[in-house]
Amino acid sequence: MPPASRDPWLDNVKMVLVTLVVVGHAIGLVEESAGSHWVYDFIYLWHIPAFVFVSGYLSKSFEWDRRRMKSLVYTLAIPYLLFEPALFYYRREVVGEDVTGPLWIQPHWTMWYLIVLLMWRLVTPVLKRHWLFLPLSVIVSLLGGLWTDDSLMIPRFLGLLPFFVLGLHLKPRHLAHLDDVWVKVAAVPMLVGIGVMAVYTDTWAETALLWYDTGYSDLPIDNEIAFQTRLTVMMVGLVGAFAAMSLVPRRSLGWFTTMGTATMVVYLFHGFVIKTFKALGWPDFTASYPAMGLVLTVLGAVGLAFLLASPPVRRVLEPFTNPLGWVESRRKRPSSAPTSV
Repeated sequence: MPPASRDPWLDNVKMVLVTLVVVGHAIGLVEESAGSHWVYDFIYLWHIPAFVFVSGYLSKSFEWDRRRMKSLVYTLAIPYLLFEPALFYYRREVVGEDVTGPLWIQPHWTMWYLIVLLMWRLVTPVLKRHWLFLPLSVIVSLLGGLWTDDSLMIPRFLGLLPFFVLGLHLKPRHLAHLDDVWVKVAAVPMLVGIGVMAVYTDTWAETALLWYDTGYSDLPIDNEIAFQTRLTVMMVGLVGAFAAMSLVPRRSLGWFTTMGTATMVVYLFHGFVIKTFKALGWPDFTASYPAMGLVLTVLGAVGLAFLLASPPVRRVLEPFTNPLGWVESRRKRPSSAPTSV
């Protein structure tokens, strides 16, 4: 069970969101299946904003002190330096994908979040000083679409900034309102409405806008409309994020809540499994059986997230997500152990 000091609701939310990360990435294996684009767009309209918001909310205590800077290096910088080349070469040498670009400078596939979160954390002490940084971050996000260089994923750093800053400034008493009955009742039609919007994503927006990394110049719409559309996408993402989070139970759900403390394991390792299924020919199977392929892929992605977060697998993989911290904990353990009599 997670420590009593942890908020079980946050662990539940984290597990739901990281599971959707796996599902979203797995959908890439079934692009030819009917309905896959709708599922993808529905998830991406709000789950990345929700993930970023939670990251901001959990970053409130970050300061430029030695302990927190060390933690930042151990939990984000080192995993990025290790897993970025690991995933790159696995995709290129084992899966046979034509991936290019300089390592670490241009994050590959899932690794973008580590470097972007690290940069958000570094500016957290400034961003949390005043609520005026929230409207300013919206302006920064809108202007971020003019940035076309994806080095260090600066476009996503700028584009998703409002959700991170909002997380920094909202307090537990604010999030407590998500437990209000009227909020939960309204959440269902809100998500249904977003589901309908997802059917027509390419009519009122572009799927590329949901990634927050595509420059306006690369979209088949004028800059003026692109500004308005990004703002609309942000608003939909915010509504969807809070609607979904309001439906997540507040109480501890036992094993599910415990798995919510292992989201980094899920995030860092799920890409290798998904790419392995690609190398084994899963997209060919789903092309032959599109409906069944989509259902099995979604169910398999959920199962993969649960498997990676399960205590037995987590114990094996977690040292790789924070190797220096693991080594330090092993060194301290003998000296802190009680002397047997």
